[in-house]
Amino acid sequence: MKGVMIQGTASNVGKSWIATGLCRLLVCHGLAIAPFKSQNMSNNSYITRNEEEIGRAQGIQAEAAFVEATVDMNPILLKPTSDQRSEVIIHGVSQAAWTGSEYRTHWYEQGKQAIKQSVQRLEQDYDALVIEGAGSPVEVNLNDRELVNMSVADLIDVPVILVADIDRGGVFASIVGTLELLSEKHRKRVKGLIINKFRGERALFESGIEWIENYTGVPVLGVLPHLEDHGIEGEDSLTVQSTSAKREKSLDIAVIHWPYLSNETDISPLTQEQDVSIRYVRSVDQLGKPDALILPGTRSTIEDYLACEEKGLTEAIRVYAERGGVIVGICGGYQILSDVMYRHEADREGVQGIGIFPLSTTFVKNKQTIRVSGHIHEASGYSPVPMSGYEIHLGRTAGSIKYPFLQLNDEPEGISLDQGRLIGTYLHDCFHNDGWRTEWLNRLRRKSGLSEQVMIDTSDRDERYERLAKHLETYLNTEKIIKMIEESAP
Repeated sequence: MKGVMIQGTASNVGKSWIATGLCRLLVCHGLAIAPFKSQNMSNNSYITRNEEEIGRAQGIQAEAAFVEATVDMNPILLKPTSDQRSEVIIHGVSQAAWTGSEYRTHWYEQGKQAIKQSVQRLEQDYDALVIEGAGSPVEVNLNDRELVNMSVADLIDVPVILVADIDRGGVFASIVGTLELLSEKHRKRVKGLIINKFRGERALFESGIEWIENYTGVPVLGVLPHLEDHGIEGEDSLTVQSTSAKREKSLDIAVIHWPYLSNETDISPLTQEQDVSIRYVRSVDQLGKPDALILPGTRSTIEDYLACEEKGLTEAIRVYAERGGVIVGICGGYQILSDVMYRHEADREGVQGIGIFPLSTTFVKNKQTIRVSGHIHEASGYSPVPMSGYEIHLGRTAGSIKYPFLQLNDEPEGISLDQGRLIGTYLHDCFHNDGWRTEWLNRLRRKSGLSEQVMIDTSDRDERYERLAKHLETYLNTEKIIKMIEESAP
């Protein structure tokens, strides 16, 4: 099958971002493109139309390519539940949680077969694949059974473009070192290089490009300037960064950074508000007195709660709420705000939560993955505007809920106390709903003595994909990349 694979000299060099832009760019040049990442390790999820779970990045890339995301675009998703274990999801179905060694022993062959099946199905519907690798292709201790870098390039028989991040320094060593550690066979697969996150005068780097090409024999296909505020969601928590205030006076919104933070893309619409500053909190001394506090999702709810309790952070959250603080808990954050969390249905003792909501959460085996829509509940204290998003959770939260937050799929959902000052919900993407987000923020603005703002449209993903594609077309040798893809067919 035709295609091109984007690999990197390290994690967070821009592979996902570039693959997303290439999906839109190549579609604009007349190719029917599908994104593909054989194995993704991320706690950022995307729910397909069939309500199956894949990596968030491949869902975004499918949107950029004007196609509907499917499990074949990310046949294997690994969601870390601890430093040593990950939930294994194959073709959208959760299998079990395994250590790395167990996965390599028990799931390697099944994973390889799932990848082959997905490629065969994608080949029937698309001209070419934009394939994303993971981390570095030269993790020499793991390469004998890897399922995401050169083994996939070999399977599909496609050329590789290697991306390096110049912003972190050491770009020459990272490129040369990666190429040197590749086998001769795989070194020949690398047909081009991209230098990403460049700052400064391009003319001063011309001699560097010449040196790289002469030393490695691989052409530099482009030098991409560092692009601020591109609006493309990151693949995982490596891309989480605090955003500085864009005005002298701004709302201070704190976000708890759990050890196993998941779906932090829920926060991204807030970063587009000009008078909102987001900061991530990992300890008590970082909490301060924010205008609002968000407890986002977590892949390991009880473990993350206990880790933060040990630091005294959960008690600080409780005190913040008692003193009139504004809190939104999403998914795992909602569960942590309940009175008690039970590890399973037979658990009678449970783990005490922060206790802001008079509810209990019980964790069950079957995961809920569903797209939902509805509106703000009339008892929530907010205007009954439309709401939509998705749910991914193992917990079931129940109790006496007099004031639900939402009415979703004809059922009440979540909780809203003190006229919406304290909110708990399983709805991911709730801040992507512009009407409610604007009302919530304007309440904070009035309370803080700031001017109310009009609603901004954060649903302009298509415009962001277009801007990214134009950015790539400006700085990359698009003609050579397209030729590379056309010549890749076996």
